[in-house]
Amino acid sequence: MYAVRRTSGGDAWAAKNETQRDNLVKNSKYYDEARLFAQLCSKHSAASYYREFVVVTGDVLNGLREAIVEKLNRNEPMHPDHEVVSWSNESIYRTRQIELAKKIFTLMGIPREDKKKRAAWMERGFRFFDAPAAIVLLTDKSLSDTGPLLDLGAAMQNICLAALHFGLGTCVEDQGVLYPKVLREVLQIPDSKKIIIAIAIGYPDEGFPANALTSGREPLDRNTRWMGF
Repeated sequence: MYAVRRTSGGDAWAAKNETQRDNLVKNSKYYDEARLFAQLCSKHSAASYYREFVVVTGDVLNGLREAIVEKLNRNEPMHPDHEVVSWSNESIYRTRQIELAKKIFTLMGIPREDKKKRAAWMERGFRFFDAPAAIVLLTDKSLSDTGPLLDLGAAMQNICLAALHFGLGTCVEDQGVLYPKVLREVLQIPDSKKIIIAIAIGYPDEGFPANALTSGREPLDRNTRWMGF
C-alpha cells in the first residue's frame, strides 16, 4: 500500500509534521512488508482468486473523487455491485446507525436543520474522506458471495491492523464504491470483477472532532451463549 499525495496541515488525514510527510513520500512506493503481504495473499488465493486489491493515490484518486462527486451532485442513482447496508428501517441496526450519526453531527457541530452542512459531511465519504490514498477490494463475479466475503473481511481487517504499525489510520467505507461504473472507468476494473468495499488510508488527525467518536458495544451476555461450562 502506498500514498504519495501531500496533504495540507488542516486536512483530517494530514501527516502530523514534515518528517511524517517526507517519510511517506520516500517510502511510499514499495514497503517490504507490503510486498510480503501481497505475496502471501497471492500464494494463499492462487487457486481461487478470492480477493484482489486496487491501491490508488495522486491524480488518479483525485480524478476518481471528482467523477464520483459529480454523479452524487447530479442525484444519479447508485447501483453498487454489492449491497453493504442491507438492513430495514425498522431494525436495531438502523437505530444504531442513526444514533452514531447523531453523535458525529454533535461532535462536528452540525445541527439537524442545517441541510447544507449535512450534505457536505455526507460528500466526504464519497471523496474517500480526502485521504491521500485508498484501497478498493474486489472479488470475481464467478464466485458466490459467502466465501469471498469472509476472505475479504479477514484481509480487510489485516490491512487496517497493518496500517496501525506504520502510524496510519484507516476508514472502511462503502460510499466510495456506490458508483461502480466510475471506478471501472477510472481504475480500469474489468466487468468480470465485483467491487465490494473501499478503505481510505492516511495519517489521522487526532484533533479532528469526529475522531473523538466512540461507538458502543453490546454486552457479552447478549450476543454469546456459553454451553458445557
